[in-house]
Amino acid sequence: MAVLEQMTSEQAIALENKYGAHNYHPLPVVLRSGEGVFVWDVEGKKYYDFLSAYSAVNQGHCHPKIENALNEQSCSLTLTSRAFYNNVLGRYEEFITSFFGYDRVLPMNTGVEGGETAVKLARKWAYTVKGVPANQAKMIFVEGNFWGRTLGAISSSTDPSSTSGFGPFMPGYEIIPYNDLEALKEAVKDPNVAGFMVEPIQGEAGVNVPDEGYLTKAHAICKEANVLFIADEVQTGIARTGKLLCCDHENVKPDILILGKALSGGVFPVSAVLASDEIMLTIKPGEHGSTFGGNPLACQVAMAALEVVKEEKLAENAEVLGELFRSELAKFIETNDLVLKVRGKGLLNAILINDTEDSSTAWDICLALRDNGLLAKPTHGNIIRFAPPLVMTKDQLLDCVDIIKRTLTEFKK
Repeated sequence: MAVLEQMTSEQAIALENKYGAHNYHPLPVVLRSGEGVFVWDVEGKKYYDFLSAYSAVNQGHCHPKIENALNEQSCSLTLTSRAFYNNVLGRYEEFITSFFGYDRVLPMNTGVEGGETAVKLARKWAYTVKGVPANQAKMIFVEGNFWGRTLGAISSSTDPSSTSGFGPFMPGYEIIPYNDLEALKEAVKDPNVAGFMVEPIQGEAGVNVPDEGYLTKAHAICKEANVLFIADEVQTGIARTGKLLCCDHENVKPDILILGKALSGGVFPVSAVLASDEIMLTIKPGEHGSTFGGNPLACQVAMAALEVVKEEKLAENAEVLGELFRSELAKFIETNDLVLKVRGKGLLNAILINDTEDSSTAWDICLALRDNGLLAKPTHGNIIRFAPPLVMTKDQLLDCVDIIKRTLTEFKK
């Protein structure tokens, strides 16, 4: 560890480049510690974190309550697999189902595992409850979706960088335009459709916010057609958008709810799929699972992470600060032709840069933001996502707004 602490940024980056797979293109900053809304690099420079590990660190870096839950449980029991019972899983299952208002939960580890679980559940339900003929079930997805990098996930992708060179893909998937209710109405006319899976706000696609009422109407369309409405709230959930769930903005209760990322506060990989008895109990012993899913360490961490969200009123804080953030940037944009618009909900926001997707402008702006003490990352070339930890204060947010405005004002293409 002492060797790592003495390592320079250049040395750390060189090691990754030499020994690691080249499947990521990180911003060149090497972080060694974090607390709350701040992170520090190996040279000791302090930054505001405006990505939150893609909304996994909603509760802030190294939250003491979550860390304590991890540390205490790690000294007692960490893993049993599901071959045996443990004394934490049942309490967690009761806690999380009550917290979100569902009958049952299937615990997994990562967001993409949650998505895979939801698809399997929907197909199983279609065969055993809806009466779809064997191997004929269809899943409906939308353009621009992102729920991971497995073959199951990329089979629904419309992003060439996710799909190129990885075929053939999963059968039984249909992709329709996002935010298009007429397309959904047409798609669910097929009696073999099992489920419609959608992000309430598309995060990876650039914080695409659908029209007001889209979720309500999409949910109603699915209900009328006896199709499961599946909400991928891995990035939008856990208070990020100003409500506990993004679907709560329209009072929509998904048939299947997928959670991950901030379910652990960024401390440990934890995901969950929640559903009713009718849906969940279609899967029998031996048909689905995970060695680590539901481990006692993850369960304790998740309960602590959700308690922090409630006790510290993080959804309410995200709602207030998000309004302030978009208001301040909207006023600035009127005087600056580098940014076309700001969009988002709560503290999940993005700015659209006035340049092409294949330009380096957004990346170069993020480098300038880094130099000015704020870390963010582009998505889809000309969009910069801004998603700080939800424990941020008003003064800290305004300080960050000043950094962003100053950086954009001084930036030269």
